Amino acid sequence: MSDILSMLANTEFMIAILAAIAVFATVLTIGLPYLEGDRLASRLNSVANRRKELREKQKAELEQKTSGSIRPTPVGYMKETVEQFKLEKLLDAEEARARLARAGFRGQKPLVTFMFFRLIMPFVLLAAALAYFFFVLPEDSNTNMQKIVYSFAIGVAGFYTPNIFIENLVARRQEAIQKAFPDTLDLLLICVESGMSIEGAFNKVSEEIGQQSIEMAEEMSLTTAELSYLPDRRQAYENLANRTGLQGVKAVTTSLIQAERYGTPLATSLRVMAQENRDLRMQAAEKKAAALPAKLTVPMILFFLPVLFIVIMGPAVINGMDLK
Repeated sequence: MSDILSMLANTEFMIAILAAIAVFATVLTIGLPYLEGDRLASRLNSVANRRKELREKQKAELEQKTSGSIRPTPVGYMKETVEQFKLEKLLDAEEARARLARAGFRGQKPLVTFMFFRLIMPFVLLAAALAYFFFVLPEDSNTNMQKIVYSFAIGVAGFYTPNIFIENLVARRQEAIQKAFPDTLDLLLICVESGMSIEGAFNKVSEEIGQQSIEMAEEMSLTTAELSYLPDRRQAYENLANRTGLQGVKAVTTSLIQAERYGTPLATSLRVMAQENRDLRMQAAEKKAAALPAKLTVPMILFFLPVLFIVIMGPAVINGMDLK
């Protein structure tokens, strides 16, 4: 046991472990896209599950109105823990549900899992930090009070770790939707001008846009399902805007709601908003391109210039050493 602890406390051994983890992560990142299956089929399957969930919800509401009895649902230990500590009230379940929907997770199960991990992550990280500071690090590295303070700081950070994870997923999903949204509006405009109904247009666009953006296809398919099963079509459009959290999508859904209510022409609005979203996408690309020189300054100073100096000055130094 002492040999294992001494190895873990060895700086060179820890650097080798971190280097091995970095290499494994790099290989996994490069090879993972080739090992993935049909993500579009799995996402559309989740949309079908959502459609089934809407049907079951309507059936449950109907049973409640007629007989007042609803069939019980299975409760797992995570849900029991969440209900026991009343985390839905303490952690704002509605806001968490909206963030999870923007990250692509829908239903009660992801919400319960998210709240459960927000509860246990501080204790897990606190225990891991205490074990590392008191049993792995050398005894003379820090005082006991410093180790306790560091451990509690890591435990407090664990409370926000699930939020950070979800926010990263939301940002990636919004970026993917933002890139594909102008093309989605163009396809939607073509379908509307050809005389298709709005449900048929959404369904057709979800099939065509899936090759470019799975996330966008999922949202369009889910909106098609909600247009078919929700009693108010306005609610389906508002749900699309809330799930994406993007201003461009919200503007389009507002136009769809106005067209639904007042009978205003939709094709012109879709054409204008498609051009606006395309301009926003171009501006975002230009912003990234403009920030590239500043981001490359530090890597060039650290990695490129030393090698360049060695290549240029190396022969001169070798010749000077030979002359001596």
